[in-house]
Amino acid sequence: MASRQCSSRLISQTSITRHNVISARQLKPSRILPLNNRSFSSKATTNKAPLLLLSARMSIAPMRCSWTKFSQHCHYADKVVKVPEMAESISEGTLKQFSKQIGDYVEQDEEIATIETDKIDVAVNAPEAGTIKEFLAKEEDTVTVGQDIVRLELGGPPEGGQAEKAKEEPKEPAPKEQPTTSEPKAESKDKEDQPAAAATQQKAEPAQPPKKPEAPKQPESKKPSADAAAGPTTPGSREERRVKMNRMRLRIAERLKQSQNTAASLTTFNEVDMSALMEFRKLYKDDVLKKTGVKLGFMSAFSRACVLAMKEIPAVNASIEGPNGGDTIVFRDYVDISVAVATEKGLVTPVVRNAESLDMVGIEKAIADLGKKARDNKLTIEDMAGGTFTISNGGVFGSLMGTPIINLPQTGVLGLHAIKERPVVVNGKIEIRPIMYLALTYDHRLLDGREAVTFLVKVKEFIEDPRRMLLG
Repeated sequence: MASRQCSSRLISQTSITRHNVISARQLKPSRILPLNNRSFSSKATTNKAPLLLLSARMSIAPMRCSWTKFSQHCHYADKVVKVPEMAESISEGTLKQFSKQIGDYVEQDEEIATIETDKIDVAVNAPEAGTIKEFLAKEEDTVTVGQDIVRLELGGPPEGGQAEKAKEEPKEPAPKEQPTTSEPKAESKDKEDQPAAAATQQKAEPAQPPKKPEAPKQPESKKPSADAAAGPTTPGSREERRVKMNRMRLRIAERLKQSQNTAASLTTFNEVDMSALMEFRKLYKDDVLKKTGVKLGFMSAFSRACVLAMKEIPAVNASIEGPNGGDTIVFRDYVDISVAVATEKGLVTPVVRNAESLDMVGIEKAIADLGKKARDNKLTIEDMAGGTFTISNGGVFGSLMGTPIINLPQTGVLGLHAIKERPVVVNGKIEIRPIMYLALTYDHRLLDGREAVTFLVKVKEFIEDPRRMLLG
C-alpha cells in the first residue's frame, strides 16, 4: 500500500510540473524512481510497477528529465567539447578528421578529433566519458580556439551496445560438407522440371516444311569507327590530380620563400675525411649502447664540433632582429641546435636545448628522442620553438651535395651529405678514404666570408681528429 501511495503521489506531481531538470546529487536516499529510467503510466504504477531505491553511495552524472502528464523521460546531461588551447602563436587550425563516429562511446581523455595547425597536429580529447551525440563542425573546416566541435552525452556506455555488436557480427558460413537449406530444394526442383520440360518440348514441335534455299547475302561494308577516325591514341594515362596543400606545407613554403627574400644567403663548401670518426664510433658504440641505451651516431659529433667552433666565431650563433629587415645583432651564450627531420607531412626542426652543456651521448639521446616524437607525430610547439643554428643531414637520403636554406632568424645552417670512398692524397700517397662534403649556408649580412670559412674549417678539424674536442 505504501509503494502504491508513493507512486500515485509522484504521478499527481508530474501532471502539474513539466520539463524539470534534476541532478542525481540532489536526490535523497529515500527518493523512488522508475527502474532503468523507463517511462511509466498511471495504469502501470497501480499494477506493481518495478521501483528502485537509489543508494546514497551511487555516483551518477547529472541527468536531465522531461515530465509529461503520464510519463517521465530522463537522460544524462550533455557536454560540449571545444577546441583546446594550442599555443600563444596559434589561434586556429583545420579540423582534419574525426577519430570517432556519432553514437560511439568514448572514455575520458580518449581522442575524438585531430586539428592540423601550421606546425603540429593537435589532438582533441574527451573531457569526460560519454556518447557522441552530434558533430558541431565538419572535417576540413577552419576552427578557432574555444569553438564548439562535438556534443557529448555524459554517462556510461549504452546498455544495448554489446547486443547491437552481436547482431552486427556476420553469421558463420555453413561447412562445405553440410549443404545449405536452399541447395537441395533447387536441385530436386530442377530434376522434377527436366522431364516435364522435355515432354512438352516434343509435343510442341510440329513437322516443319522443307526450307527454301536463301539468296546469298552480300558482304556488308564496314564503316570506320569514330575512334579510328580520330587518329592514333597516345599510350599511357594523362590524368591529373589536384590536392590542396596542408597547413604545414603552406607554412614551410612561406618560411622558405621569406628566407630567400630576406637573407643574403651564400654557401661555402669543404670536404672532411670521416676515417677517424668512423673508427671512433666503431670502437665505442657497443659500450655506449650497453651502458646508456643510446646508439652513437654522427650527428652528435657534428653538433659538438659546431658548439666548439662557435666559441671562436660567435657570430654564427647570433641573429639579426629589428624592424625593416633588422638593425640589431643578438649574441647568445647558449646554443640551441635545430635538427632537420623529414616527416610524411613535411620538414620539421625540433630543437636540442643548451647543446653547449651536453656531451656527445647527451646530444645523441636528445636527437633520438626528438626524431621518434617527430615520426610518431607527437611533437609539441615547445619542441620546435626557438633554435639558434640548424644541422640538416641530407646524406641519409644519399644526397652528394646541396645548398641548405637558412631557417630565419638564424644566421647559418650546416648541411651534411653522403659518405663516399674516394682517392685522396695522404702524406704523399694516394689512399681510399671515406669522404663527406660539408656545406655551410650563412647570412652574408652578418657573417663575412672569412668568418664562415674559418668556422667550417674548424668543424672539419674536429671531425677529422675527434681528440681535439676533448681540448675544446
